Amino acid sequence: MSPTPEKAPPTEHHDEEQRLRELGYRPVLARRMGGFGNFAISFSVISILSGCMTLYGFGLNTGGPAVMLWGWAGVGLFVLFVGMALAEVTSAYPTSGALYYMADRLGGRRWGWYTGWLNLLGLLGAIAGIDYGAALFAGAFANLQWGFEPTPGKTMLIFLVILMLHAVLNLFGVSLVSLLNSISVWWHLAGVALIVAVLAIVPDHHQSASFVFTHFANNTGWSSPLYVAAIGLLLAQYTFCGYDASAHLSEETSNASVSAAKGIVRAIWVSWIAGFVLLAGLTFAIQNYDATRNTATGVPPAQILLDGLGTDGASALLLVVIVAQLFCGNAEVAAASRMVFAFSRDGALPGSHLWRKVSTRTQTPVAAVWLSVIVAGVLALPSLYSATAYGAVTAINVIGITPAYAIPVLLRLRAGDRFQPGPWSLGRWSKPVGWIAVVWVAFVTVLFCLPQSSPVNVETMNYAVVALVVVLVLASVWWYVARRSYGTPTTAAYGSDQDQAELAEGIV
Repeated sequence: MSPTPEKAPPTEHHDEEQRLRELGYRPVLARRMGGFGNFAISFSVISILSGCMTLYGFGLNTGGPAVMLWGWAGVGLFVLFVGMALAEVTSAYPTSGALYYMADRLGGRRWGWYTGWLNLLGLLGAIAGIDYGAALFAGAFANLQWGFEPTPGKTMLIFLVILMLHAVLNLFGVSLVSLLNSISVWWHLAGVALIVAVLAIVPDHHQSASFVFTHFANNTGWSSPLYVAAIGLLLAQYTFCGYDASAHLSEETSNASVSAAKGIVRAIWVSWIAGFVLLAGLTFAIQNYDATRNTATGVPPAQILLDGLGTDGASALLLVVIVAQLFCGNAEVAAASRMVFAFSRDGALPGSHLWRKVSTRTQTPVAAVWLSVIVAGVLALPSLYSATAYGAVTAINVIGITPAYAIPVLLRLRAGDRFQPGPWSLGRWSKPVGWIAVVWVAFVTVLFCLPQSSPVNVETMNYAVVALVVVLVLASVWWYVARRSYGTPTTAAYGSDQDQAELAEGIV
């Protein structure tokens, strides 16, 4: 099938529902989210209080403060290029399918198919990573307060409770999701300000600026400082994931052709600035580097808070972090479930007729929500048996979702003048920004397939590359089963009575 370019909407204030019909879909989701809410869901999914705090221990071992701070600054800049390039394509194709729909329209069915499976892997891996991280922090909080021992089994039980909570919250409809995400923005910003201010004022001792910005630490087993610094970028690159949530919620956002594009870019640059401040504040407050790395709480930032503020102060700020992580996980479930819904709507998943069903009461894809949290739960199960499994889950998120960001951008560059931009466009900067984005994604995709610890064995192997190969193989096999049923619609075909009737079956 040859790529099918779509005409761009004529004005910024065009009818989004009509635009969705032009793209081939009948509106079935509630368009109750505003521009701030759309920005808020991507900002909540990026969640600096989740990514930075959860992987801070990884950063202490893999390059130390110098790599964490300068890596954050550099990675954030390149991610901003990726976000701007993706935002431009999102403005032209504002659908819940987001990345795979863009790839399908600009490159053809197979491009859309593989982009969709990579995107889905990344989104489901993100739920597992975020909510398991929240469970780790909840265990650390219980350890400080009541001497709770956060064993892998107990942490897994906390994780499953959090997953259930997020499933239930998402069943109430996009209005509640939007409200929680709006609260999340201010909670994150106020939380960062509070944590940094308290750590700057209360502790008697602080590290020097030279330590914070130049100290290099290597506890990976690898001898090459360059290699260690490169894999240390995972902290920042993992955190800067999930901003495609704005695109996935397009069909539930007013003026989505502009609001979703702006939401992506704004979420990245606000997170970039706030995250740097948070990492610097934590690192200045380290009292004992080795004790922080090997903390009994299992969470190095908890040890920093404990050493600097005492048990009560540390517990209070840990609660701030845990609530932020819960906001983040809830937003990620919303984004992933919309991806499941959209992919099923186009016949790409086994049992698509079930996962595309939408509740008439809440206009929410209920079955897609449950599928998202169940698969995320399965992805985290290896954490019961391997101390390195959580790092593998975070790498799965990065290795799945990051290439999916670049594919629509690459296809947009390849399409040249065939691509008709939407109302949010980069203009003459489109090509240079796009190529920088594609090259960066290619670099980090290779980088995060590499082993992170030495010697490489069953315990220390980076399983992200295994997960990537498995998903691509399964996607290839399933292609030959489902290729006749899968396909994004055309306007003409979508208008037929048969298609309307088939979609109506999915409204329950």
